[in-house]
Amino acid sequence: MSDHRIPSDHRIPPDAPTVFDVGSLISAAVADGGVPGAVAMAGSGPDVLGEWVAGLACVSPRASMTADTVFDLASLTKVVATTTLTLSVLGGELGSPAARYLPSVVAPVTLRQLITHTSGLPASVTFYEWCRDREQLLAELYATPLERPPGESVVYSDLGFMLLGEIVSVAAGEPLDRVFADLVAGPLGMHDAGYNPRGGYPPAGPPAPAAGPADLARFAATEVYDEVPWIGFVHDENARVLGGVAGHAGLFATAADLARFAQWWVSESDYGPVPAALRTTATTCQTGFLDGRRGFGWTCPGDRYDILGGHWPRTSVSHTGFTGTSLALDPVSGRWVVLLTNGVHSGRDATAVKALRRSVHAALAPEHG
Repeated sequence: MSDHRIPSDHRIPPDAPTVFDVGSLISAAVADGGVPGAVAMAGSGPDVLGEWVAGLACVSPRASMTADTVFDLASLTKVVATTTLTLSVLGGELGSPAARYLPSVVAPVTLRQLITHTSGLPASVTFYEWCRDREQLLAELYATPLERPPGESVVYSDLGFMLLGEIVSVAAGEPLDRVFADLVAGPLGMHDAGYNPRGGYPPAGPPAPAAGPADLARFAATEVYDEVPWIGFVHDENARVLGGVAGHAGLFATAADLARFAQWWVSESDYGPVPAALRTTATTCQTGFLDGRRGFGWTCPGDRYDILGGHWPRTSVSHTGFTGTSLALDPVSGRWVVLLTNGVHSGRDATAVKALRRSVHAALAPEHG
């Protein structure tokens, strides 16, 4: 157990609960072969209750997982970056139509519908299969029609958050990665969090550029193409075409970065990009009358994508990322859990990652300590 890279006033308290056996859970998942490696952190408010590391960041070439390993967060980008920035830059404008900021958008949807996944847009579109560059992909995105009337159902949509990312950039007058660095990563001390950590734009498709020893030691590998693992470049194909900077995917960070984010989110402080009252609203279900349970960006208990298994309070929220990442927190109890794996490094069957999430979140439920 370690408090590495956590500020000195946020160290593991001497009376921290010792009932958590998360280390054995992630070690067993690694031993079973479904999860190459994992880093987990848990806390209560500003306190870190534990940190656990197991397995490999890359299988071949071999590299060990460490507490400092940088992960491709995949869809955790939606809450850590895009939701947070939307509330920071446009929190009072959620009823505005998307076309106010992006006139080429044909879908008659509001920011509120985008951030609650009730826009009626498709869940995903494989733009990368025919789009050559960012400009072409954005033109296709803006021209995408609705699949269902807005506001009538909850359908988790990458497209909705791709639009939100572009809207934030327009409203702030800066590229999304710069807005994130200025408003979130910098103020919250998320020192390794950001887009395109290897510098420049990633290639639009495989093979990935070879990783040197420094990259192998720093990043968790994602998918393997023709025996070459993706290391330090975004896994999501649409995000690649967008230059690695997108509202739905593209953010990289360490577990310590997400711990700082979670510590801030569950605090009562108005410091940071979003005031406490609006953070509370964001983690309150906004879609209770529909067929899914969503806050602003966050997944609420009872939603089809809820990973907390009924063990956490109804005030808790969570989110996952396709690469094998997840973040859960409860603003009332202050409990938060970061679980980062490179599950997709073993392939796209997420069975082992889902099982590990269930066991870890059950063990770390607020009522357990």
